[in-house]
Amino acid sequence: MKKVGILGGTFDPIHQGHLIMGEFSREAMDLDEVWFMPSYIPPHKQESSTKPETRLAMVRTAIKEHPHFRICDIELVRKGTSFTVDTMTDLVEQFPDYQFFFIIGGDMVEHLPKWHRVEDLSKMVQFIGVERPGYGWNNEIPVHFVDIPSVDVSSTMIRERISQGRSVLYLLPEVVDSFIKEHHLYENKS
Repeated sequence: MKKVGILGGTFDPIHQGHLIMGEFSREAMDLDEVWFMPSYIPPHKQESSTKPETRLAMVRTAIKEHPHFRICDIELVRKGTSFTVDTMTDLVEQFPDYQFFFIIGGDMVEHLPKWHRVEDLSKMVQFIGVERPGYGWNNEIPVHFVDIPSVDVSSTMIRERISQGRSVLYLLPEVVDSFIKEHHLYENKS
């Protein structure tokens, strides 16, 4: 049975923290692959500032050299607001012989009991929670914990730095930085 980790997010843009989460989870849980799944419109966030196709292209650019990382565009194809339980229902139907693990940050583990139909979701996936400073763990729902290096970087911080003309060197892969510059993403339009 193939073991697949799912790492979802807006990836606006994808950064080193996302890649570290994927790699450390893959290694710690002995996953065969990690699928990066850009969301169309996540239920807990406002609409992304960047088009879905652009975010997908950034993810594809960031992971193309990694032998165990893949793209999962199911939520972008479906469009609309995506609930994890609906997405995973579709994936389990498409890949009945796969064992799925859903990778989330410590900030999300804390809110896991409030997720839409989390009881149904926890029957389809095992959760992998990665350490994030300042967040507590909630053990109402079983979670495998993976310790990762503390990398305090966020997509919001990267967008802000770019809009201010500041460096994002080492915060995201060089190929993504080049993509952002080439497409003039996140620049201050004023």
